[in-house]
Amino acid sequence: MVTKSHFFANFASCKVEMMKKTIYNKFDKTQISALPRVLFEGRIITIMTEGETRKAVDYLLSQPILGIDTETRPAFKKGMNNKVSLLQVSTKDTCFLFRLNILGMTPAILQLLEDTKVPKIGLSLHDDIHQLMERAKFKPGKFIDIQKHVNEIGVEDLSLQKLYANLFGQRISKSQRLSNWESDILSERQKRYAATDAWACILLYEELVRLKTTGDYVLVKVPEPDTTIDNNIEQG
Repeated sequence: MVTKSHFFANFASCKVEMMKKTIYNKFDKTQISALPRVLFEGRIITIMTEGETRKAVDYLLSQPILGIDTETRPAFKKGMNNKVSLLQVSTKDTCFLFRLNILGMTPAILQLLEDTKVPKIGLSLHDDIHQLMERAKFKPGKFIDIQKHVNEIGVEDLSLQKLYANLFGQRISKSQRLSNWESDILSERQKRYAATDAWACILLYEELVRLKTTGDYVLVKVPEPDTTIDNNIEQG
């Protein structure tokens, strides 16, 4: 027999469950295009001189957390590789774009990359650090790679676009990814794209920490596609 107290207890439990964030172990990429677009709306400051670099780095190292990413001019010929063109480092409201193809790796930039106090959050940081080291050797400081933490809440996706769609229900556009990052003047779209990627890393990391700490989520496991039918058709 279900008593009134049991009914209300079960109702309250279901209500709490409904209020939790629903996330997926794998997000359906085909659903991303229908999501509202997210864009960094803070200040974007392009850095092109050594003096500007020093001021920017001093400011960044005074912040509690940073998002970091890089861009490289695409190479469309086989065997051709370009060095990293842009280093973007963002706070929650200001993003600095260091034009490495013009600046090179200044002492201030190396100081930023070797800093061991301020956490620098990124995605697939092994690749970014490797590319940066092709410009100048340095000892990596306090870097945190989101890809190494998403599995702690059961998420298997590793791309920035899928992770952001999964955790925030918004779309990060990748339309500028293959643009010319060594252009004399970066377009507003390029700047906004680069800043968004770095800034989004902060939001993703903080949300991952929150979900892991509070357990305020429901993980939906997406079933693997059934290949049995396809195999039977091929065999037939």
